[in-house]
Amino acid sequence: MKQLHSRLPHVGTTIFSRMSALAGQHGAVNLGQGFPDFACDPKLVDMVTTAMREGFNQYPMGTGAPVLRQAIADKVARIYGHQYDVNTEITITPGATEALTTAILCSVHPGDEVVVIEPAYDSYMPAIELAGGVPVLVQMEVAPHGGYSVPWARLAAAVTPRTRMIVINTPHNPTGSVLRAADMAALADIVRGTDILILSDEVYEHMVFDEERHESVCRYPELAERSFVVSSFGKTYHVTGWKIGYVAAPAMLMAEFRKVHQYNVFSVNTPMQHGIASYMADQAPYVELPAFYQRKRDLFRRGLEGSRFELLPCDGTYFQCVRYDRISSQSEAEFAEWLTTEVKVAAIPVSAFYRDGQDSGIVRFCFAKKDETLALALERLARV
Repeated sequence: MKQLHSRLPHVGTTIFSRMSALAGQHGAVNLGQGFPDFACDPKLVDMVTTAMREGFNQYPMGTGAPVLRQAIADKVARIYGHQYDVNTEITITPGATEALTTAILCSVHPGDEVVVIEPAYDSYMPAIELAGGVPVLVQMEVAPHGGYSVPWARLAAAVTPRTRMIVINTPHNPTGSVLRAADMAALADIVRGTDILILSDEVYEHMVFDEERHESVCRYPELAERSFVVSSFGKTYHVTGWKIGYVAAPAMLMAEFRKVHQYNVFSVNTPMQHGIASYMADQAPYVELPAFYQRKRDLFRRGLEGSRFELLPCDGTYFQCVRYDRISSQSEAEFAEWLTTEVKVAAIPVSAFYRDGQDSGIVRFCFAKKDETLALALERLARV
């Protein structure tokens, strides 16, 4: 039998899986992969259990349980002021990654260009390649003693007649930066008068700190009318292993999205959809989430004050980036491995979020952990 010709010849095991495995092998505190080590609200589990016992155990509608789509539409309208049609503009997905991939596959044709802002979450590029698209990379700027920002003039210059889509991510993984109103205005200026689509990865939408607001594209009708908006219940409700999210988009875009979705996964776990829909009747869990994670961010940052790590700004997500040039001249990958094996704290090299592996002397920690987990990690990091 001939060897299979790979559709993704340059793709291997993700950095998240590799670093988590290394952390387990060496007994390190895993601040690498982005998942909580604490339990979700027991009420949510009870609501899913109730849904199972009430018989919600067979295939749901491929587009998602109507009760959950209605809850999402109500939340988006209440927070962002945009009303999506429950029947034609919202689809439930098995996690955000499927939503992101399907949005790309349904709209990008061979030869189409897709502008991606680096550092970028690692699922974007493979999806573009599978669609036959051409990634056009625009790198964020990082100030010598500051944070990351999008160079909108450079991004505008990267747009050509072949540009089909621009991918944005706010709050941003891995940098912890957020887009603000001025960024949205710059994006609107770039796409105005074109047929360019926007894929807006907003899975950390409820983790924006210091009383700033999340600038969803849903707030901007001019952007919403051309955008796929992706979010994640796994991130919001501390249940990343449930793999359930959603995408919202205008009906014309959603019709194409659903064509691919139905033959990719068809449907999503039924009792979890009904349980989450019931849980969403209480707004407190996501309204209070910014304060919950800001406290953990502040705890983590205080723990590294006076250390040789240089803290970059963290305006959102549950990730903290740090420079380590006062500690080591190793590459990011080498330093992350050294931290994991010798210091016993796992981190992720930010170079993993660049196609060419660009090295900036920065690694990313996840602070979505129990306070005692963070305390142990900080004790070890402070000695470095």
